[in-house]
Parts: sequence; C-alpha cells; structure tokens
Amino acid sequence: IVARLDELEKPITELKETIVGTVSNSLTGDRAVCRVQECDMGNMIADAMRGAVIDKGYTIALQNSGGIRASLDAGEVSLGEIMSILPFQNTLSTFKVTGKQLLTAIENGVSQVEDVAGRFPQVSGMRYTFDLAKPANEGRVTSIEIDENGSWKPLDLNKTYGMVSNNFIRGGGDGYKVFRSASEIYDFGPDLADVVANYIKANPGYSGYTDNRITQE
Repeated sequence: IVARLDELEKPITELKETIVGTVSNSLTGDRAVCRVQECDMGNMIADAMRGAVIDKGYTIALQNSGGIRASLDAGEVSLGEIMSILPFQNTLSTFKVTGKQLLTAIENGVSQVEDVAGRFPQVSGMRYTFDLAKPANEGRVTSIEIDENGSWKPLDLNKTYGMVSNNFIRGGGDGYKVFRSASEIYDFGPDLADVVANYIKANPGYSGYTDNRITQE
C-alpha cells in the first residue's frame, strides 16, 4: 500500500510543481487584512474571475475572503501555491441578479467585519463603501457603483446585472442566501484555482495592487 501511495503521489507532486507564471511583488492573503478591507490578493482573484467571463456579459465578480487561505511570494508561481491559496476546489458560477439582490449581498458581506468573518467580499467590476457605525444589514453599505463599459454608474436597484462568483457563495454559503434566488444560474465552470493560474500565466510579472474599490467611511 505504501509503495502504491508513493507511485500515485509522484504525478500529483509533479503537477503541483508546475510553474504557471511569475508575480513581481508579493500578494497578501492574510485573513487579518482580506477579511476587513480590500487586499491585493482579493483583487487578483476577483479580476481573474471577471476576466474569464466578461465576454459573456458577466461583469461583476465577488469572492468571499474566507476562501483565500494563503499569501504569495514574489517570483515564480507554482500550481501548488495557487492550490494552497484556493484549496476548496470551488468552481466558477455565473448568474444574474437585480441591483436590490446585489445590495443585499454586499450588506451581508460587511455584516460581520468586527468578527473578521470570511464572508467579507472582494470584488471586481464594482466598488463599494461601508460604514461600521451603521447596524449590520441595515444600511451599513453607503454606496455601490458599477463599472459599465469603463464608466462608474450608481447601482440601479431595478436593473439586472451579470455576476460571477464561486459555487459555494452562489449556493448560499457565508450567508449569501440571496444568491439562491438568482436567475440564469450555472455553477459548473472551471476550478477557481485554474482560473487564477491562467490569469497569472496571461499576465507575466503581474504586480498586485489596490485601487480603492472598497472603502470604509
């Protein structure tokens, strides 16, 4: 049995050691950062998700920070490192929501910031502001703007938006129950780790950044 396990482990190890690209700066996946504010790792993951489906009309990405489990050092990036950052084998989910549903989702996302909860939303294609002085799920989100073809527009509660997230969140995980009633749902996209690996491969020397897409009053 031990010999057989060693035999099986070799191709898995080789796969994990596969270099997918390079990053020019370290990116933080520290829970103490990503679960309370915008972080460069969250931006990269959300941008990668959005980039994978934007041509199909899904322009807003949301990743729960609880799904981010490691940081990344500058230099070569292996598939194993990406799998350490995103270890849950979540798949990409696309769906449609109303502006009202999206507001409810972001309210949920910032409802437990004080507890450093994993539901905190890292995003792409949108930006939002929240105020911890307001009660949770009762107007804590003070502003949401959507990137519409390069222009920032206020969230329209009655408009329908195309979103991409992971299947855990889309299914109601981390309190995102509102996404269970989304429309045009498809939960069976590629593994999120593969999406991020492909994004790094397509952007050699990627440099992490923050751009105030999430702000706190």
